[in-house]
Amino acid sequence: MANTLLTIQNVNKYYGDAHVLRDIDLDIQSGEFVALVGQSGGGKSTLLRLIAGLEETSTGEIAQDGHTIDGLNVNSRVMFQDDRLLPWMSVQDNLTFGHTSDKARLAEAQKLLHEVELDDFANAYPDSLSGGQRQRVALARALMANPQLLLLDEPLGALDALTRRKMQELILKLWQERQMTTILVTHDVNEAVRMATKIYVVRDHEIAWSGTNNVAYPRADEAIAPMAGEIMDVILDGHVDQ
Repeated sequence: MANTLLTIQNVNKYYGDAHVLRDIDLDIQSGEFVALVGQSGGGKSTLLRLIAGLEETSTGEIAQDGHTIDGLNVNSRVMFQDDRLLPWMSVQDNLTFGHTSDKARLAEAQKLLHEVELDDFANAYPDSLSGGQRQRVALARALMANPQLLLLDEPLGALDALTRRKMQELILKLWQERQMTTILVTHDVNEAVRMATKIYVVRDHEIAWSGTNNVAYPRADEAIAPMAGEIMDVILDGHVDQ
């Protein structure tokens, strides 16, 4: 039986008078791939930032592996829509942050570059890479610390359709191999159903719906259509037809 890795209890978040998250209660199990979907401004990315410890809750508690998150969550890593690579550093140095004399760190960087199929680009600089390649570097960098929790904040939103599909497949492959708990924020319902084992709809700043995705991998478009349609009904209309 899976263990609960992340517990979110009665979490609220205010920005001034704006109530951005309302009474959020979630339990996320070790090894799950969770997707948060919903319209823009609903609070999905805010919830991810609270989990990462980049912001503080207004009320409530978030705990990972039994420990309350207080400040930066060092057992998680975030991958954003923009790659945030350091342009003056090579691909390899972006992973090691220049500590190439650390043999263990260098070996891990080289291993990850192989896993994201960028072995030949270790000495390249970010401005010479395509958008998809830069995101693969960003993914490798996020995995350098072997995080307990991987947080993905719309990381594929700026990619073309073909590159996006390839990145989805790569992320799924690494998730399955590493068995790392992953939370994805996305506006793309099909992407959520294609990738996640559990999906939550954030609507009007609350969790409006949740569902377990039992479709077996690999998930073809026709296989994910029924669940994707159900989720779109919740996002747009606020209810599921019975």
